[in-house]
Amino acid sequence: MNIGSAAELTSLPSKTIRYYEDIGLIKPGRAENGYRDYSTDDVHRLQFLQRSRSLGFTIEECRTLLSLYDDEGRASADVKRIAREKIKKVEEKIAELESLRSTLKVLVKNCHGDQRPDCPILDDLAGHNSRSA
Repeated sequence: MNIGSAAELTSLPSKTIRYYEDIGLIKPGRAENGYRDYSTDDVHRLQFLQRSRSLGFTIEECRTLLSLYDDEGRASADVKRIAREKIKKVEEKIAELESLRSTLKVLVKNCHGDQRPDCPILDDLAGHNSRSA
């Protein structure tokens, strides 16, 4: 099938599919006319990549996961380790976002939000901590 059909089946833009090919994540065949010819296996790999990326896996993590997927002698412990590492990174990001939210809430609380020119939010962003909490 052509790239448009593969894109439709995988909900991936053609540009992303070409990028995945450029970096070696997929290797579609070529039709006699030289156009890419995506097989059912290619579409399956693209769906695998789309789902992996939607779960936050990096390109290199996806490369590793695909390698493990292709290896029938793989140990599921290897896959579980990668997923656990991703969970740890997600938890770290959540903690970072919660800290950002907390800081922003304090700044907003301390801002008068009226016609006065002084603003603890701007002071904090400028590195003037005299008015921030």
